[in-house]
Amino acid sequence: MPLTNSCAASRSESRHRFLPALLGALLVAGALPAATQPLMPLPAEIQVSTGRLEVTRDFKVALSGAADPRLQENLVRLLRRAEERTGLSFGRQHDATYVAGTAANAALVVECGAASAALPALGEDESYHLEVTPTRAVLRAPTTLGVLRGYETFLQLLQSDAQGWFLPAAVIDDRPRFPWRGLMIDVCRHWQPMEVIKRNLDGMALVKLNVLHLHLTEDQGFRIESKTHPQLHQLGSDGHYFTQDQIREIIAYAAARGIRVVPEFDIPGHATSWVTSHPELGSAPGPYHIERKWGIFDPVLDPTNEKVYRVLADFLGEMATLFPDPYLHIGGDENNGVQWSASAHIQEFIKKHDLKDNAGLHAYFNGRVNKILQQHGKKLVGWDEILHPDLPAGSVVHSWRGPEGLADATKLGFATILSNGYYIDLMHPAVDHYLNDPVPADTPLSATQQKLVLGGEATMWAEWVTPETIDSRIWPRTAAIAERLWSPRDVRDVADMYRRLAIVGQRLEETGLQHASYLEPALRRLAGDSASPGDLALLRQFVDSVEPVKVYRRGQQQPDANQFTPLTGLVDCARADSEPARTFAANVDAYLVDFSEEKKGAVAVQLMQWRGLSMNLSSGLFARAPRLAEARPVLQSLDDAARVAGEAIGVIRSQQVPSADWMKSQLAILDQAAAAHAAVELTFIPSAKLLVAAAAEQGKRASLSPAAWRNHLEALVAPPPAPAKSAH
Repeated sequence: MPLTNSCAASRSESRHRFLPALLGALLVAGALPAATQPLMPLPAEIQVSTGRLEVTRDFKVALSGAADPRLQENLVRLLRRAEERTGLSFGRQHDATYVAGTAANAALVVECGAASAALPALGEDESYHLEVTPTRAVLRAPTTLGVLRGYETFLQLLQSDAQGWFLPAAVIDDRPRFPWRGLMIDVCRHWQPMEVIKRNLDGMALVKLNVLHLHLTEDQGFRIESKTHPQLHQLGSDGHYFTQDQIREIIAYAAARGIRVVPEFDIPGHATSWVTSHPELGSAPGPYHIERKWGIFDPVLDPTNEKVYRVLADFLGEMATLFPDPYLHIGGDENNGVQWSASAHIQEFIKKHDLKDNAGLHAYFNGRVNKILQQHGKKLVGWDEILHPDLPAGSVVHSWRGPEGLADATKLGFATILSNGYYIDLMHPAVDHYLNDPVPADTPLSATQQKLVLGGEATMWAEWVTPETIDSRIWPRTAAIAERLWSPRDVRDVADMYRRLAIVGQRLEETGLQHASYLEPALRRLAGDSASPGDLALLRQFVDSVEPVKVYRRGQQQPDANQFTPLTGLVDCARADSEPARTFAANVDAYLVDFSEEKKGAVAVQLMQWRGLSMNLSSGLFARAPRLAEARPVLQSLDDAARVAGEAIGVIRSQQVPSADWMKSQLAILDQAAAAHAAVELTFIPSAKLLVAAAAEQGKRASLSPAAWRNHLEALVAPPPAPAKSAH
């Protein structure tokens, strides 16, 4: 695909408009369904028809319209990824400067209306129009940024069959639903170096995320160079921090991909790394030391101390110059108030200034900080604890505790960003994030309030990740969040989301992400030097069948873990979304409808495989690999759960009515099998419980509708609600 800088192609002013394509619907006679396309996020409007545009080594590209080096630079990157996928070698002579001809002989014509600003901005037009016919593809966008989004869709459309590589004939009109679509990476709890940030920026660009939120200060580390107060990073980072030159490199790398960089400096709480070097800024006497474990700690800046504001004026002014984006995040979360409440002079200050309580003092602090930011043209962003009647106008509330906080903020006229429901570090499956909508169909928000919802961010808190494992905790699930923030609200087909997520996971690997490639070396390390290829294959099957514990239970499972604990255990190999467990759940759901022999077979086969896996590993690798000893109870649980589920199928098939205590005893076994060990758990247990309930209640199936039958079974096995807990 040589490049052509030709102005011969005129930009068409007319743009075809089509009705939004419904997933799975045939759009025109003989057309392929839009849902068969490997696109994520799904475009706002797509019409797929018969025909294909062949892609060979002679495929030529022409750029026309506005001149912007980023158009060429990103196209070169796109072509290199296409080469790696296809094995084709596209012509190149000095890449972006090579002129191969005119638009008349180009198979892809790119037309850009106007060059975007050097740095992407909130609300910039990201729309594009892509039309593929059997003879040519045309990508049109009003801005550079729109072209970049269209490039990624173009590359995702690239497919192959026995005849070779091609793009299906299609017409796409696309635009984002929300302007703020972010990924937050915490580099403090566990340090994440430059290469981690860059490869994740490449992944973000692929799925059209446009904000990198860097969490740079925390109780466990101060990760940014300060030239005004160098002791902050010298004494607060263990030597792991970004230099200012590295930050400039990250910002430029992100901007080239149409991504903004928003820094976060967490104040007044989560401030241990601040007061490690500057104890005089704390609300209680020092000395202080960097925290090595996780949680909510007491150290908090003293809002009554004028030196705090002098240091912040220096530091935030310095950072405002370094980070060009208009938004700067000050954290503001989880101040437990212990030091403020215990300080006589702080409480006297609250009384003297009629601040009423600690919340009033926090609002006073935010007001002072906001004045500093305004002097440098910055807008304040903070977690939803900053919400207060005295919060300065124009601030942005970042909601992590729930939709109520988002609603409260918009009622007061504040713009908001949602992260509640997008906490990818909590290891929930992709479906949980996918169906979590900043503005759902049944939203209680008024039309005015809805306009204040800027979008959302996936949040990667780093208590339990290292540079080796972090990609596997971000991807591919974050692609589902990216679709929720980009695509229309009614794009909610979960089965199709998982189909496309598997494909986009492979595309993300092409950018250099390591969410899949990290696993095999990690398994070999876990299994030990004596493990055979057969051992490793069985271990891979086992790891694929378990998931890390959810929410904050890993800390309960591994209470002694700290910043220096190696994160190379079984739980670090397990992923959040077990495909075998999902497949089993789907097979059980199908079987419960009519108890057919055909559908029973798929369930029974999987249960037999799990029992065989448990037996082979118990007598083999798990008996001799010391690092796997802690997970032996999970193998027993796997066998117990598969046995109970298999017995339930036998009861259903025999049409026998079990004894009154049978269901109770079988569910008790499954409850025990559901217990976590080594910080992993079996997530197919709920489906096994449904089989037990169906066996015990099979006589009622004929008298109930399918929906009522399912509801009846779920009510029988539903666990009592657990109390909610949230922290970061």
